[in-house]
Amino acid sequence: MARLHYRRILLKLSGEALMGRQGYGIDPEVLSRFAQEIREVHELGCQVAIVIGGGNIFRGSQAQALGMDRVQGDYMGMLATVINAMALQDALEKLGVHTRLQSAIKMEQIAEPFIRRRAIRHLEKGRVVIFGAGTGNPFFTTDTAASLRAMEIRAEVILKGTRVDGIYDADPERHPEATRFNRISGAEVIRRGLEVMDLTAFTLCRENNIPIIIFNMHVPGNLRRIVQGEPVGSLVYWDEATPVS
Repeated sequence: MARLHYRRILLKLSGEALMGRQGYGIDPEVLSRFAQEIREVHELGCQVAIVIGGGNIFRGSQAQALGMDRVQGDYMGMLATVINAMALQDALEKLGVHTRLQSAIKMEQIAEPFIRRRAIRHLEKGRVVIFGAGTGNPFFTTDTAASLRAMEIRAEVILKGTRVDGIYDADPERHPEATRFNRISGAEVIRRGLEVMDLTAFTLCRENNIPIIIFNMHVPGNLRRIVQGEPVGSLVYWDEATPVS
């Protein structure tokens, strides 16, 4: 068995990450690559739970721009996350990884209802658990769903896979001179107004003392390096005695 720094993780993936270079939907190549990365850490013995967004299909905040009711739009966004979760489940199963999809909205034909004890039992039995439909409530993001599920399953860390390699003091895509933080306290993130997760999600992590690592999911091997304890991406910690670097 390989040495693991984290034995149970909550991996948060954005729906936009699945688009690849497309402007909409799911890029099969990206989906397959993500599934391979997840299989690699699963085979090391790491227990993996996943929350995935739906922004590549529909985002609840789009509803108001379209003249729709925001609550209706949020439920549509939750269904979009289920589509992505089903796609990821299929990609993992094709690689021989046993999975369970749990939904915060009842849809028995395609997913189990979310039951905390059952989710933990699946993880203990070596199954990858994918959580769909966010929290099942409007006005809450999938970042908040990731934080909530991480607390419920007692994950050791939240790994937020993005297209950038960590937290910067400015948008690195628009400001190439931006400085990246290897480690930064949650208080400093709030003080600087850095966009890591929404405030509700961030507060849940702070109150439950769960670290967050922001990393580039598109770099092969990054997920494995993190679970084995290598310094990849940016770590948000809650021990204010540790300096920012």
